[in-house]
Amino acid sequence: MMPQPPYSPDLPPCDFFLFPKLKRPMKGRYATLDEIKTASKEELKKIFLNDFLKCFEDWKNRWHKCIISHGDYLERDKIVRFHRG
Repeated sequence: MMPQPPYSPDLPPCDFFLFPKLKRPMKGRYATLDEIKTASKEELKKIFLNDFLKCFEDWKNRWHKCIISHGDYLERDKIVRFHRG
């Protein structure tokens, strides 16, 4: 077992891959919940299988960096120490 930050945006694929892909094209464009739902579905359909495969490879690399840094938070490839209390 290895300690790691309680929350690290380096590790969840939704945080480093999926949410940015959805948020960028949709930011500030929709007013209603139904518009957001429709636009989200359209943006999800634009993500290709190769994008997901690359995400998986990136995820493995992020885990590797997490292991090398002994669980410390990574910020743009720099290790940021956190207090383990």
